[in-house]
Amino acid sequence: MGLVKMAVRVRKWGFVATLAVAAAAFLSGCSSSDPGATYRTSPEYRAETGGATAENDKMFGGLNLFSDSPGDGRTGPVAVNAYLWRASLDTVAFMPLASADPFGGVIITDWFAPPATPDERFKVNIYILGRDLRADGLKVTVFRQTRDLADRWSDAVVGSEVSTEFENAVLSRARELRLSSVAESE
Repeated sequence: MGLVKMAVRVRKWGFVATLAVAAAAFLSGCSSSDPGATYRTSPEYRAETGGATAENDKMFGGLNLFSDSPGDGRTGPVAVNAYLWRASLDTVAFMPLASADPFGGVIITDWFAPPATPDERFKVNIYILGRDLRADGLKVTVFRQTRDLADRWSDAVVGSEVSTEFENAVLSRARELRLSSVAESE
């Protein structure tokens, strides 16, 4: 089974990946290594900043990455298209995530070995390059490694058509998300 076909098949797990990224972002802000740190709600913080505004009191400055509100996917403080972001996470949902940066538009997966071929593994880097839902707003790089008899991984060639097929799968999913949000708003 090809990597792109597997991505399309397990797209339904995208919601789980989205929740995992949200949980990681939430939990990363729950602790501080500085015991004397002042927090947004503390009197010291309010005195330093001249009082808090409603915007300061919202987590992540009011950021809502997972909004289902209709629109063009370009609203909010995130510098990338929301539909491309969600579609990218949906498409790589079957692979473990190594890094996901919604502000920079970068998703990096960890190595994934398909069960049918345990002697090869794949890694995907996705770059969302802008706020518009366009084909040139997305760049996908696929890496492949194979295992030799000495149990060492070595880089293998990946055809350029694999990255193109992956980009097409993400773009198709982004169009589906956009159309469903428009249909829901009517």
